Amino acid sequence: MRTALINSNVLGILAAIGAAVAFSVIDVTFKFLSDGYPLYQVVFFRSVVALALLLAIIIPLEGGYRILRTRNTRLHLMRVAAVAFANISFFSGLAVLPLAEAVAIAFATPLIVTILSVLFLKERVGPWRWGAVIVGFSGILVIVKPGMDAFQPYALLPFFGSCGYATLHILTRRAGGSDKAATLSFYPTLGFLIISALAGLIFGHGNWATGAPLTDVVLKPWAWPEGFEWGIFAIAGVSGAIGGYLVGQAYRMCEAGLVAPFEYIAMPLAVVWGGLVFAEWPDQSVWLGSALIIGAGLVSLWRETRTPGPPPRPRPRSSG
Repeated sequence: MRTALINSNVLGILAAIGAAVAFSVIDVTFKFLSDGYPLYQVVFFRSVVALALLLAIIIPLEGGYRILRTRNTRLHLMRVAAVAFANISFFSGLAVLPLAEAVAIAFATPLIVTILSVLFLKERVGPWRWGAVIVGFSGILVIVKPGMDAFQPYALLPFFGSCGYATLHILTRRAGGSDKAATLSFYPTLGFLIISALAGLIFGHGNWATGAPLTDVVLKPWAWPEGFEWGIFAIAGVSGAIGGYLVGQAYRMCEAGLVAPFEYIAMPLAVVWGGLVFAEWPDQSVWLGSALIIGAGLVSLWRETRTPGPPPRPRPRSSG
């Protein structure tokens, strides 16, 4: 039993790390495309590609289309609402903030997830996991250096996004006992497609655009991609399908409080992407904060594989 639990936790942690890598790629593509394309258009193309991959490859491999049947319809609708709010908030902030800064602020998510997992999932979070989250969050504070500049109004957008993502993860944990990871990924992707298509119909003509950098992230007119930008849209879609599947798998296999610290790995990835793609090279505080973040995740992994706790008890679920 103990060996099986360890293996499940390790696989879940690896899935969380893989999801963090995939989502960091999405962050780069969204920021790269935000200058020329509205948010709803990037989400639409990403959703089309991700949904095609899910339906053609991932869902058939995980059991076929019958796995899309769910008793958690209401829960999935709540997940769609949470992730839509999170994406609008985070990617709006990402368009107007440096990549590493936006991601750093958004990493209040693991701290919020851990708190919510105790309040709503009744999970037991021991001192090692609390310590890992606190150390990781301390690394974020080292990077952000709270002050007037760090907490300008735009900086609140990634924080609002982190609240939405934390809610999504908790809802995913609630649904994960009966639904496959592909199912958990399918419904938000379908929701993205519907919401972005409706936004395109409403805002696609561009008459709502005012020229303000923040509002035009959403209100810019639809513009057909050219040349290599089609490939950037495709990369966003593939990364979305992979990341959505892996994060669902991670929260199915592990307690939310265990998975959360490993999402911090997206922070040093944001530093690398910001430097290579946008020439936003960080200062020493960013490197120090990243070291704290990675170290916190490694300590949590080492502790979990040595002294695992009992698996969470299944919770009764009502049909949606």
